[in-house]
Parts: sequence; structure tokens; C-alpha cells
Amino acid sequence: MRHTISALVQNKPGVLAAMAHVFERHDINIRSISCGETEREDVSRMIICVEAGDEKVGDVTREIESLGFVLGLEDLSDRDLMDRELVMIKVRITPASVSQILQIFEVFRANVIDMGNETISAELAAPQGKVAGLIRTLAPHGIQSLSRTGLIALSRGDG
Repeated sequence: MRHTISALVQNKPGVLAAMAHVFERHDINIRSISCGETEREDVSRMIICVEAGDEKVGDVTREIESLGFVLGLEDLSDRDLMDRELVMIKVRITPASVSQILQIFEVFRANVIDMGNETISAELAAPQGKVAGLIRTLAPHGIQSLSRTGLIALSRGDG
């Protein structure tokens, strides 16, 4: 099962490595991990996405909660959440393909951020499924490079 774990942690050196090490010890592969400051510069939010059984993830989350630098932890997997991923993608262009690629960007609401003689680059912040759809649609045109942030998420509502 896919789990999206949100952890509030102290913003200090070594925290990211220590968190990743806990997952490694439990033999759980991290599919994506994003970390950045929150509204408080001394606190960061980590969003860790993994594919693992509920029991295994429960063991890991209990261990993580006991770490001194963890201020709060929540498994968002069963919650209504808002999630986004940012992708920057560079695609090969030819005079014949430019208009078709621009139409693809328009359909996905991706923003063009650079254009050269042989490539065009765009960015998209969207749910992971939409990001994956853009990548699949552009693949036949020749993706030269891409970079994805990994998922970021917050639970919906007032809580």
C-alpha cells in the first residue's frame, strides 16, 4: 500500500539522513522525499512517500516518533489531502512539432519557462497523476531531461 507520511522536524543538519536511515533499517524504499521549512524557520516539514504494508509502516512511524528531533508525525494515507508535485521538463522540438508541443503544454496547463533552437522547457505543479500524464504525452517527442520534486502534501480542512 502507498503511504504518504508528513513529519514536522527540527530544522538542523543530519535530520534528513537520520530519517532516511530508519526506512533503510526496515527495508522500505522511499519513493519520494521532500523537505523544506515551514512557517517557522526552525521547523521543516518532510513528506515521505513509500510503498509498504501497513504493519511495516506502523513500525517505522513508531520508531520515528521516538526520535528527539521529530515534533509531529502523521500518516496522510487515509486522510483527505491536498498534494502537488513540481516537474520541469525539456523536450526536443522541430519546426513541425513546436505547435503540437505548445498545445500539449496548454492542455496540461504547464508554463513554458525556456525555449532554445532545439528544445523547449516547461514547468507544471500538479497532482502526481497529471505530472505522469504530461511525461507520457511528451515522451514520443523526445524528452531531453526532466526533474521532479517529489510529492508535497497537507491534510485538508482545519485540522
